Amino acid sequence: MAPDTKCCTIGGVRIVQIARNNDRRLALVDGESLRLLDRYCSVYSLAAAALESGIRTRQLVEHSLSLEQLEYDAIYLGHSDWRILPAADHPDEPARCLVSGTGLTHMKSVQTRQAMHAAGEEITDSTRMYRWGVEGGRPAPGTAGVAPEWFYKGPGSILRAHLEPLWIPAYAEDGGEEPEIAGVYIIGPSGDPFRIGMTAGNEFSDHRLEKRNYLYLAASKLRTCAIGPELVLDPDFTRVAGRMSIDRDGRALWSRQIQTGEEAMCHSLANLEHHHFKFESHRRPGDLHIHFFGADAFSFGEGIRLCEGDVMEIQFQGFGRPLRNPLRVEAGPVRFMAAKPL
Repeated sequence: MAPDTKCCTIGGVRIVQIARNNDRRLALVDGESLRLLDRYCSVYSLAAAALESGIRTRQLVEHSLSLEQLEYDAIYLGHSDWRILPAADHPDEPARCLVSGTGLTHMKSVQTRQAMHAAGEEITDSTRMYRWGVEGGRPAPGTAGVAPEWFYKGPGSILRAHLEPLWIPAYAEDGGEEPEIAGVYIIGPSGDPFRIGMTAGNEFSDHRLEKRNYLYLAASKLRTCAIGPELVLDPDFTRVAGRMSIDRDGRALWSRQIQTGEEAMCHSLANLEHHHFKFESHRRPGDLHIHFFGADAFSFGEGIRLCEGDVMEIQFQGFGRPLRNPLRVEAGPVRFMAAKPL
């Protein structure tokens, strides 16, 4: 799948966060160039301005374009002083960015989970929950359907950008990619959630730990993850085609065509958003949320175990250039964390 090169494709307006030393900027993807904005230096500041002014983010971007341009290729390939940041973050308070996700939204992920935990012909709770989604995950507009599986990833400090490594810590059993699209949200002054846009993501988790027992799922998700490089302000999330691949030692090891979007999922987007934001603690004014919508396929389900140096690449049509992250494995013994009395 060739990289998107136009700024206004079927996927809409796309923006990128970049930094050079202590200089941070926000830029519009314009073909092979990045056009810098002169008023906003982050997605968060752009969204906050939209809340305060009542003007849509797309319009604010258009009104804030400067004459400054940068060569996108050099930055994307890591050949520039500028580097790409995660597609969205809370610049001043990473702890006020909640990273979470929804599982069991795609048939193939359910089949993989069923194979992990089934004993013979047994129907697992994962399959039951997916079936509940098929039966009740698309309620009438303005009403709540059945709740999906929900999990916590961590605060904003776990987010990684394009080209940054994703880590298998010493205490982990494994680490593997999960190609997904994530929604980016900000909570307004009155506690209402607003969707800023969507971005490609690698949710990344410890599938070997999860396979041991269902109850290890929560711990298996507490890992670094990546989003970006581009944030789409007005995406078409009806049905999104994509591709996931793993390179090892410069050669293709594994790849699959993937599908996501509302037509490929057992829940509507509105239902997923309701069940995330129904919790009062998820509606604190000023907080940022990154929420993954589930994966269609991942290499662990086909017997692939990632190694040091493997490169994971994820691309979704209409969501800009591919997200690439190398894998790093932390060597050495596990550090015992003792709580000291005060």
